[in-house]
Amino acid sequence: MKQFPINKNVLILHFTVLIWGFTGILGGLISVSALHLVWYRVLIAALSLFIYFILVGKSVQVTKERLLQFLAVGGVVGLHWVLFFHAIKISTVSVTLVTLSSVTLFTSILEPIINKKRISKADVAIGLVIVFGIYLIFTFEFQYVWGIVCGLSCAICASIFSILNARMVKHTSPTIITFYEMLGAFLWISLIMLFTGDFSEKMWLQGSDWAYLLLLGVLCTAIAYVLGVAVMKELSAFTVALTTNMEPVYGIILAVLIFGHKETMSAGFYVGALIVLGAVFVYPYIKTYIENKERRLINRKLR
Repeated sequence: MKQFPINKNVLILHFTVLIWGFTGILGGLISVSALHLVWYRVLIAALSLFIYFILVGKSVQVTKERLLQFLAVGGVVGLHWVLFFHAIKISTVSVTLVTLSSVTLFTSILEPIINKKRISKADVAIGLVIVFGIYLIFTFEFQYVWGIVCGLSCAICASIFSILNARMVKHTSPTIITFYEMLGAFLWISLIMLFTGDFSEKMWLQGSDWAYLLLLGVLCTAIAYVLGVAVMKELSAFTVALTTNMEPVYGIILAVLIFGHKETMSAGFYVGALIVLGAVFVYPYIKTYIENKERRLINRKLR
């Protein structure tokens, strides 16, 4: 019976990742810049959650310390999305989603450091394979070098806020966390736009942009983000990062179906992508094997 909640959370996480995979498609369809796109996205998400709190009569009150934490992490979330959509606009959905898979590598390094734990040998091994796969993509798709750099930077941000959310969700509702992080992202991005003069006619939306942004802000952000944070009560940040690597699979399939030849890449890209994704899928078996081996060695020493 104890396994059922975990299985349920894994299924919820996969559904969430499928929705996230669709965000790349929406990013390619929306006409405004990445910065403006994310500004609209987090604003819609925050307003949606605020309306939800009013309807259900739920208090959003938190301590000052928690508030500052949530707003700060929201800044990392906002930066992650700006880098993500900018990478899509200067390269392709496929390149961006595959480089985002490196979140597994960064989480395997950062989670033990932040939580003061020993770095797993399996994590190091899988990280090296992912590095090789990304190197191949770099080599064969060098025209998208800045898109790849933005995708990798985006993955670092995703790793950081996933680890921090996994800690904060232990003591705070995921809905509350999401609301304040969306608000934090909105405030930080607004400050940037204020100082850079980006509050201009460049952020005006075309007719179809409104529909895409509502879908992006409500379904792909408010709802999906709450679900993604909620499952962290049962799943570790690394498990979440691992499952999140299904995002490029879903996203690339959708991108090819919707954008066609624009998403057609070189053979080298697909080899690198298969190495990255293959490493992700093989990882649980490697980790289990190494952990069992280490456990047997410890048991022998104790005898």
